[in-house]
Amino acid sequence: MADRPIECLGGMTPLEYAKTPMMDALAEKGEIGMVHTIPEGMKPGSDTANLSVLGYDPRKFYSGRSPLEALSIGVPMKETDVALRCNLVTLSEEEERYEDRTIVDHSADEISTEEAAVLLEAVKRELESEEFHFYAGTSYRHCLIWENGTVQELVQPHDVLGQKVAGKLPKEKKLADMMRRSYEILVNHPVNLERKKRGERPANSCWFWGAGTKPSLYPFEERSHKKGAMISAVDLLKGIAVGTSMKVITVEGANGGLDTNYEGKAQAAVEVLTKGGCDFVYVHLEGPDEMGHQGSVEKKITAIERLDERIIRPIAEGLKAAGEEFRMAILPDHPTPIEIRTHSADDVPYLLYDSTRPYGGEGGEKRHYNEREAAATGRRIETGHELLDHLLAGR
Repeated sequence: MADRPIECLGGMTPLEYAKTPMMDALAEKGEIGMVHTIPEGMKPGSDTANLSVLGYDPRKFYSGRSPLEALSIGVPMKETDVALRCNLVTLSEEEERYEDRTIVDHSADEISTEEAAVLLEAVKRELESEEFHFYAGTSYRHCLIWENGTVQELVQPHDVLGQKVAGKLPKEKKLADMMRRSYEILVNHPVNLERKKRGERPANSCWFWGAGTKPSLYPFEERSHKKGAMISAVDLLKGIAVGTSMKVITVEGANGGLDTNYEGKAQAAVEVLTKGGCDFVYVHLEGPDEMGHQGSVEKKITAIERLDERIIRPIAEGLKAAGEEFRMAILPDHPTPIEIRTHSADDVPYLLYDSTRPYGGEGGEKRHYNEREAAATGRRIETGHELLDHLLAGR
């Protein structure tokens, strides 16, 4: 959700420009500031950032992105296995050589989970072996397990959108050859031919990245003394929840896109806190991040406004209607600035609200929740994994 000033918005960020009356109302009665969620020297990603927001120091607990996703879809990992993210991406098709093709879209227009499963099955039939095993995930996000593999630096597709494949392939020949072969399998697959007829981008290649080994996390309840639940459409977040023994709540219609089931997520959050025996719920919304990757200012603003009206408002109002006292933290895990269409390690604005402190101890002055006003407070949490302690302690 966090971004940088954009010229077409008059120098405002999408969060500044968006109409967010609920978050602004909470900001007037709460605390805003900036927090640094990505440890110095680590790559900015949803993996490191969400571990940080949940109170786990990524320097100690991060072993790679794909292993966390593997946990969420029940992939059995041995200590000697290496897990890799397998994106279904869109490459240009005019060129003869694979290396000369351009990386058009890291998500193939956020392909549906159902279509992706059919395509991945075609890849599995041709490429799976005793050494390599494919597992279907959600939308374009899937998993490859490499038995007795090696962890290596791999290029994230969303970091190189619009660039040629040449120089971006894995150094490990087996992996690079499988990516090339996946294009041959997928380029004329009936699912992709139908997608092109509908004006949608084809998912015509696998792309491997995010390699890592079996993660070692400890229970969230041990960390926070709270029974926690996770609501997310994204396998990575579900994997973190599995690894930390949080309850994973599946919401029908939650798809990680702009048109996700907002109301279902909000209702599930209120229910697990009021009836489900949990003290803490982590509600993750992927839409603003995906719209940042797409480079769409308009859609990112829409995603933020939907978060405000269809997630934040019903959760806050639902808890109040139930007579619950509660604390809420609102923040992006990391920025995905429109201008670069990928993640950055910039600070993000946070909002802490405590329903038992109706005036927040700050006079209830008129203000808004956004990057500029949060930075202007001078408050900054340098170590992101400490934010949870501020929330639990009620500031």
